[in-house]
Amino acid sequence: MKVAHVLLPVCAMNCYLAINDATGESIIVDPGSSPERIKKAVEASGARPVAIILTHGHFDHVGAAEEIAGEYGIKVYAYEGERETLENPSVNLSADMIFKPKAYHVDVYLKDEQEVELAGLKFKCLATPGHTPGGCCFYFADAGLVFTGDTLFCGSVGRTDFPGGSMAQLVDSIKTKLMVLPDDTICYPGHESATTIGDEKIYNPYL
Repeated sequence: MKVAHVLLPVCAMNCYLAINDATGESIIVDPGSSPERIKKAVEASGARPVAIILTHGHFDHVGAAEEIAGEYGIKVYAYEGERETLENPSVNLSADMIFKPKAYHVDVYLKDEQEVELAGLKFKCLATPGHTPGGCCFYFADAGLVFTGDTLFCGSVGRTDFPGGSMAQLVDSIKTKLMVLPDDTICYPGHESATTIGDEKIYNPYL
């Protein structure tokens, strides 16, 4: 498995392609904006997208999902606890930003700790509420990596001043769901640079 990074213009958000070279397929993680930029990255990867997975429902992580899903005829997956955030414009922040209020569609809602296989890649959905009520991370154990969305950043954590946010809950989520992963696990966050679980244990002031 390899990971391709796509920096998107809205909120400098990180979109990723989780690519399985053996099958020539990929999973798109958090297609938040600039669908044309994402399509170019898909073309450059040479891998066919088979699914979209969302770490949470804020507009900057979800905004291009509908167009991308339609382009490739694929389904959108998210954690079941994030349904209200996705469907409520006042919670997903689309109503408060420069965009029109929008409810976002998800085809498949996952359960906490549910194991999934897409594009020949196995991963686990880890519920990590705090940034949003139903935020989650996607852990690919065989590849030694986790997509952390806006839960965990390099040296920081996600904001909790949005609707449904809770710093106490977020820190607890990180400690109980992420800090228990192997130290060499690579963390791919929703913003800024990648890090590792081991480095965050040592250097993250919030933990």
